Amino acid sequence: MVYLIVTLASAAAALVMTPLARRLSFRLGILAEPGGRRQHAGRIPKLGGLAVFAAWLAGIGLTYWLLPPVNPQDALRLRGVLLGSLVVIAGGFLDDRYDFPPGAQFLIQLLGALIAIGHIIFIEVFTNPLPSAALWEAIPLFRVEGGLVWLWRPLALLFTVFWVIGMINAINFLDGLDGLAAGVCLIAAAFFAYHSYRLGQETVPLFPLALAGALLGFLPFNFSPARVFLGSAGAYFLGYQMATLSILSPAKLSTALLVMAVPIIDVAWQIMSRVRQGRHPMRGDRGHLHFRLSDRGLPTPYIVLGYYAVAILFGLIAILVASPLLKVAMLVGLAAGVLALMMRLSRREGNSRKAP
Repeated sequence: MVYLIVTLASAAAALVMTPLARRLSFRLGILAEPGGRRQHAGRIPKLGGLAVFAAWLAGIGLTYWLLPPVNPQDALRLRGVLLGSLVVIAGGFLDDRYDFPPGAQFLIQLLGALIAIGHIIFIEVFTNPLPSAALWEAIPLFRVEGGLVWLWRPLALLFTVFWVIGMINAINFLDGLDGLAAGVCLIAAAFFAYHSYRLGQETVPLFPLALAGALLGFLPFNFSPARVFLGSAGAYFLGYQMATLSILSPAKLSTALLVMAVPIIDVAWQIMSRVRQGRHPMRGDRGHLHFRLSDRGLPTPYIVLGYYAVAILFGLIAILVASPLLKVAMLVGLAAGVLALMMRLSRREGNSRKAP
């Protein structure tokens, strides 16, 4: 019953807070102008992320009232999620207001990652996806215990920083079409909550459920045609949530990789492409898969619903398929499919530019 109360309360709070965030955005003049990598009509408020954050906080407040964490380690980690979220949402709001350069954006994201690490939120162990442990045992940076592989602590901390910053940027770049980032993160949060509940955690599932509820209440305003955008504040917050919530219990890291596979692969492809072309890897453009599909005339709702379908499909695979090796194989297959599609679209665009 507590789980339903928190979810519905967060959704109701988002329904109330989002119109207020729109008004605040207009009052402060924090608006997305037409042009650039987005091709929307008119000036759109971009402080929707503040409404999502406020609604999430409402759910978290209920969580600490109705079912506070008992395990000291869980309490410390959940506090880290709260503090880190406050930092990235504040930094994202300032970015929305003052349009920071990539270096300043990176420092905000790095600070969020360090707060997570300071609250023992880091990736130190994962399930061995291979038939044997020979590969891991041959590398001094890994230690195998049963079916688990432990990372050397400095490597674990470095990987966690990469994971947090990478996920924030993946969501930031994914937030290019109406309802895309919010909907995919809602789906991921629902799967995270299910995993935590299935593993016997009591309070931890309420954090992703509060997020799912907040996004559920926000989506009616953000789905095509959007009346409000997430902005950098919302994208940073959602990315940080995806990164940290996927670490809070075993098995969710693979879920995050499967549910978020398309945006993660897309971002990796685009970063490599920009580096090859001598451009800044973190400056957004219309080279991302969702923009390319949109530029080829596919309606925004179709693209967004297609992303939702892929996220749901691979989320179900994450919870229904027991074999780690099979999950890796499916992830590799999805990656190959996405990369093949990206290369095909790139060749067609290149041929179109060469045509007289």
